[in-house]
Amino acid sequence: MIDLSTLNTGLFVGGEWRAAAESFTTFNPATGQPLAELGSANAAEVDAAVAAATAAFRGEWGALAPSRKGQLLNKLADLVERDLDQLAALESLDMGRPVGASAALMIPNLIGTLRYYAGWADKINGELISNDGYMGGPVPTHAYTRREPLGVVAAIVPWNAPLMILGWKLAPALACGNTVIIKPAEDASLSILRLAELIAEAGFPAGTVNVLPGLGKVAGEALAVHPGIKKISFTGSTETGRAILRNSAGNFKRTALELGGKAPQIIFDDANLEAAIQGAAMGLFFNQGEVCAAGTRILAHRSVYDSVLGGLKGAAEAQVIGDPFDSATTMGPLVSARQRDRVVEYLKKGADEGAELIAGGSAPDRPGYFVEPTVLAGDNSMTVAQEEIFGPVGIVVPFDSDDEAVALANDNQYGLSATVWTNNVSRAHTISGQIEAGAIGVNGWSPLAPQLPWGGVKASGVGRELGYEGILAYTETKTVTVVL
Repeated sequence: MIDLSTLNTGLFVGGEWRAAAESFTTFNPATGQPLAELGSANAAEVDAAVAAATAAFRGEWGALAPSRKGQLLNKLADLVERDLDQLAALESLDMGRPVGASAALMIPNLIGTLRYYAGWADKINGELISNDGYMGGPVPTHAYTRREPLGVVAAIVPWNAPLMILGWKLAPALACGNTVIIKPAEDASLSILRLAELIAEAGFPAGTVNVLPGLGKVAGEALAVHPGIKKISFTGSTETGRAILRNSAGNFKRTALELGGKAPQIIFDDANLEAAIQGAAMGLFFNQGEVCAAGTRILAHRSVYDSVLGGLKGAAEAQVIGDPFDSATTMGPLVSARQRDRVVEYLKKGADEGAELIAGGSAPDRPGYFVEPTVLAGDNSMTVAQEEIFGPVGIVVPFDSDDEAVALANDNQYGLSATVWTNNVSRAHTISGQIEAGAIGVNGWSPLAPQLPWGGVKASGVGRELGYEGILAYTETKTVTVVL
């Protein structure tokens, strides 16, 4: 078992750990027992973090050479790689994911993102602009753009993939020269607190990165309204995203909001059915279904509908739910009792609306916050097909034509991602172009890489993270015109 007694659980501000005025308790989702007592930042402590981040931006961090910024990001990646097993264990202990998935996928994604943006740090350039001269007249000008950092930015991180998603915000922000205040989710802060210790060990100047565990309604809201913060990047629920957008209007701060999802997975009649069922099951059950991009709407062509139902039933029944640290476990608990109860309520709604239960359908009578992997059959108008459940629950809906598949895929308020399963290259490109979503996977669920821009449309949010889009998102364009 992990020893938490040596982990700093207060606030990391200005390069130092400090006790918070208030605290809160987190719970082990596998047992339901108390796990840790963490500092809970208030508005005054948010002010202190903004002051520290502003001083670093105007001081040592701001003056640091771009190549040195890249070196520090690479150093942090080295330290994360060194402590990969510990970080993976902390994250699994905190939010319930099987530790093998943390070690094999989530933490390596953080490492890759840090290294990718480390390479960008000294390659952020403006461009020369040709023009007709001063006021369009005969006097020539030398005009160019600069890409400059925004200043102090805030990263509000979800509990379902804390380190991976933090990397998408932290790495580009630092590569561009910004300073950062991190607000972890109250249900899963431990791995980010450990990362703060590694940031100090790497040698980042004091105040460059600050970490404020705390409650969203206190610390999160204080960050959203604070006039000293130039951008807020949030990943979480659509409802909270709307509140952040409203609160950010006071100083017109930039916002990047990666919000809810209800991703369709379209399985056409020409798909490799074995691969499609296996991939669709991954999209349903990975990370206990606690994924914004979870492929929880399986749209199956009528000719393969029964086969898909049978395949997903088998995949659900093959899952082993249990202790995240047991190597036999393939699905851990949900993050909290609140989330478990929310998912169970959706299962009741599905039954009430006539969804056919194919597999699962209940919460086991055992300690911890577990829900059975569940497959339903029904139609796209049902609540379980329209609303984000954020648990291991999917619904299979039949279709008869390409046009119907696209219409069903788009008949939802969300638009984060989608998957198309087909062996027809023309169909793959055509359907991908017609689906209203920010990212499409063809013959593979939710492909993620630091180089690939990520974000949604409609109620799934605004803005993009990762790739070169991440550089654009954390810089401001300044135009300079010299009359010659």
